Parts: sequence; C-alpha cells; structure tokens
Amino acid sequence: MTTVPPPAAPAPEPISPVQAAALRDGVLPPVEEVRPGIWTLAVPFRFGVPDATLVYVVEGSDRSLTLIDPGWASDDDLQGLSDGLSAIGRSLDDVGLVVVTHLHADHLGAAAAVRRATGARVAMHRLEVEALRREREDATANDADIATWGLPEDLRAGVVEAWGSGRRIGLGRTAEPFADLLLEDGDVLPVPGRTIRTLWTPGHTAGHCCFVDEGDGLLFTGDHVLPRINSGIGLGGRTTTNPLGDYLASLGRLDPYADLEVCPGHEYRFRDVVARARTLVRHRDERSRHVAEALDALSSSAVSASALSSPTLYEVASRVPFSGGIESMTGFLLASALTQTAFHAALLGRADEVRPA
Repeated sequence: MTTVPPPAAPAPEPISPVQAAALRDGVLPPVEEVRPGIWTLAVPFRFGVPDATLVYVVEGSDRSLTLIDPGWASDDDLQGLSDGLSAIGRSLDDVGLVVVTHLHADHLGAAAAVRRATGARVAMHRLEVEALRREREDATANDADIATWGLPEDLRAGVVEAWGSGRRIGLGRTAEPFADLLLEDGDVLPVPGRTIRTLWTPGHTAGHCCFVDEGDGLLFTGDHVLPRINSGIGLGGRTTTNPLGDYLASLGRLDPYADLEVCPGHEYRFRDVVARARTLVRHRDERSRHVAEALDALSSSAVSASALSSPTLYEVASRVPFSGGIESMTGFLLASALTQTAFHAALLGRADEVRPA
C-alpha cells in the first residue's frame, strides 16, 4: 500500500523584504545591517550562474572585520566585496579573519584572494581541508564508480567531466594552505568581543559548519539550511559515512536554535530553523520512499521476466520522480541525482539490490 505524503510546507517568510524582492527580481540585494556591527552583502556567482552568495560581515570589539563566506572570486577580483564594505564605511584592509562554512567555490572562492590582499587568516573545518587535498585521488575513484552506474553511453563523458576526473570541487587553481585555522565542533571563532561558536553539520559536505551567535540571536547556516532550496548531499568529496545519514543527523542538531534568526548562504534571512529542518527531513523521507518503490517495482519486473540480475543505479534513479526527471539531466545534476539515489538505497539497507553495470 502506498501512503500519500503530506503536502509540502510553504517556504518560510523572509525577514528582509529587500532580500526577498531582489531574489524575485533576479538582482543583487543591497547591503543591510543585521545587528549592530553585523551586516550582510551579496557577491554574484561567476561563470554566468544567476545567483549570489550572502556574505556576512562581523565587526569585533577592536573594529577588525570577519567575513563569513566571502563568496566567489576569479583572478583576484574582489570588487564586489570592496564595494560592499565601502557601503558601510570600511575596506578590505579592515578584514582580519575569513570564516568559511564549506569548501564550495561560491563560499570559499574569495578567501585566498582576501588573504593575499590583506594578510587575513582563513578558518575552515579540518575535513574540508582534507577533501581539498584529496581532490585528485577522489576524482579517480569517482571515475571507477561512474563506470558501474549503467549510464547510457551518450551521457557518460559529461558525467565524468562534471563528477569524475574533470571535476573541481573547490578552487582548482588555489595552492595550499587552504586554511590557517582548522575548526572543530564547538570551537569559538577568534572574533574579539563576540562569542560565535562552530556547529559541525556534515551532509552537504563532510566538514560543513554552521556558526551560532546566541548573543546576537543569529545562526549562520551556509548551505546546510536554505529557505527554499533543498541542498544537495555528499557534494564535498568522498566520505567513509553515508552523507545522507550525516545530513539528517545534522538537521537534528539545530533543535536548540529555534529562536535564532537564520542567516543562510543564499536567498534571504528567515526564522524558525527547526520548522524548515523538519520540512527538509520530510523531503528526504519521501525520496527514500520513492527509491524503495523503485527497487520493489524493478525486483517484481525481474522476477516476472525470469531475469537473473538486479537493476543498475541508473535504472533505479530513472523511476524516482526527480524534478524534471532523470531524462532531462546531464553532467553534474545527473551525477548528483544518481549518487543521492545510492545514498538512499544504502540508508534503506538495500544497496545490495543495485547491480554494478
């Protein structure tokens, strides 16, 4: 018997009307003061992607500035950051610390350029640094995985380019050190006069972190929880654990922070992170149900046809109702859909029902 899932919960209401209007109109939001001495500014994506990263600027008691997720930069172009800081009467020279929620280029990308321009330290979770160092090794292992997925031949090259040996999860061109300060769960950021604590929230990437500022009532969530987007899982290199299980556990870690204002890495600020987290859990539960139904149907088909083999990962994912359908996907989106299907099958205890091609 198939149960009907509950209707999807609406996206949380925005705290910032100008951020919501900018998102609706496809323009960058203006600089805003979130709390005394804390501002948000937007830095656009590179390579024509129609989106932006919300950068948070935190002033310490010594007037030094900390940037949380400085956004994307190429060729040391920091004009977007410079313009945003100028709007609050400050400059890049005032930046002493760059804190990064995770290793993706739209969050980490400008960190090295800010360091070169200002001498600021860069702080990031230890596992993100390890993933960046392992990037080439992981890519080779991904190529081997891709060969087992049962992809149609015309899609294979694009997936290898986006997910395997052609992929750059971080910065590609940036040399070590990737970070000067390695963060662990519970660490307090070295921001004079403020207590901002590291909350390790793996899932989107292995070392993703949120940052909790209970004194100011703020929770900086990076890509862990966004108001409208269901963040991808396992997008930061290979792990020894199931990123889906890690993500669901990390969502549970947000329960004590229901009263804090959410400062995400994209879109707009909102309230009640726990309600949003529950919506994300329901989405993953529904996806697990779809994967289970796909495995059941393919198993029944195999029995009725006297088939001797289990379905490939591509065949399972083809029966899962991803937005737009698997048939519309190529490259990165296709690879992400397939790996997430594998994560769900593993969490269901049914990974052995998927056949390597």
